[in-house]
Amino acid sequence: MKKMIIHGGKQLSGEVVIGGAKNSTVALIPASILSESKVQLDGVPLIQDVTNLRAILDDMNVPSEMNGTCLEIDPTEIISRPLPNGKIKSLRASYYFMGALLGRFGQAIVGLPGGDDIGPRPIDQHIKGFEALGATVSNERGAMFIKAPDEGLHGAKIYFDMVSVGATINVILAAVRATGTTTIENVAKEPEIIDLATFLNNMGAKVRGAGTDTIRIDGVPHLYARNSHTIIPDRIEAGTYLAMAAAVGNGVTVKNIISEHLDSFLAKMEEIGVHFDIVEDSIYVYPTGDLKMVTVKTMPYPGFATDLQQPITPLLLKAQGEGMIVDTIYPKRVRHVPELVRMGANITVENDIILLHHTDKLQGTDVTADEIRAGASLMIAGLMAEGTTTIHKVENILRGYDRVMWKLEQLGADVEMLDENEQPELSGVTNSSFVEKKAL
Repeated sequence: MKKMIIHGGKQLSGEVVIGGAKNSTVALIPASILSESKVQLDGVPLIQDVTNLRAILDDMNVPSEMNGTCLEIDPTEIISRPLPNGKIKSLRASYYFMGALLGRFGQAIVGLPGGDDIGPRPIDQHIKGFEALGATVSNERGAMFIKAPDEGLHGAKIYFDMVSVGATINVILAAVRATGTTTIENVAKEPEIIDLATFLNNMGAKVRGAGTDTIRIDGVPHLYARNSHTIIPDRIEAGTYLAMAAAVGNGVTVKNIISEHLDSFLAKMEEIGVHFDIVEDSIYVYPTGDLKMVTVKTMPYPGFATDLQQPITPLLLKAQGEGMIVDTIYPKRVRHVPELVRMGANITVENDIILLHHTDKLQGTDVTADEIRAGASLMIAGLMAEGTTTIHKVENILRGYDRVMWKLEQLGADVEMLDENEQPELSGVTNSSFVEKKAL
């Protein structure tokens, strides 16, 4: 276990380059096993979730090799193997192997996934989709047993009772090699869905309508990767650094952005009073002045993303007045609130609604990152705070943020990462600068 130590109060400046989208990557890696030829993904973020997914591939005799941000996957000798527990429980997105294995082999045994504890995330819509395609699904000893009929999966018309990114992706993965046409209605519209459809279509799949509320899939018997696929930029990482730049920046440029993917977030930033310029694929955030408190309500895309309500929270604490955050996707996503209170934030939770009041200053202390986006919130708060903030369970941040320590240091942050039982050797000195001083 590791901890992140932040010596707060420094203004950030310079440039930060956003990596490939985590939420695309964790779907594309399982999707790669549908290919009968080698797959190459470019722009892969260097995060722990990628390491965990590659370990799962290894268990199925699918070697992979990482060169910089390029990941090469060879599924040509894949073995259909049960994945009941162990590595499969290390992250939520492991459940995409359900759809991918069902599409490739007509059967899957996959343990119920782990991931962040942010409230109930049932997989009933996934099961509904698999069963509509003809599969039988049972839950035995904490693992999902999914099997297609002898004649294989068949196209079907499916209507999701609720919009679900996970169910949309999983049913697409199962349906691309089913016989006939599948129509899925009330699907998620996230950019990551479009990215997955683009990847599959470049392998010979016939997926139409990604990005709308209805997707149509004409099944094909085989898929072959012929070209490298470049992953879209991570809009959640981008939003996190934009909020950070507004909260504690003295002029920061956030590069490798598709600004259209952030429309609702940027609109809310403008409403708060943040000034920025959008230039092609980058956004420059000016130093902030007076800010206005607002209400944030998360919604399915293209609404305000649930993954960005926590990173924007420290920024809102700088604003005058009273505000609130209503998370309609994961209302229990409030694990960051008591940690912010420990830092002096004037923030409470009532009936799953986060109530915010202007906070003059935050004070560094020991806090715990219980999940990825809560960790991002605490990271920004630590940069804003007076004194030293120590974030425990920092592995949760590393699961979702590409080269976060290096990027923070590039912006001028005073941060270091240590083992839990290790003490900093020099207060207020980063790991890199400390090594440089020793070398002198």
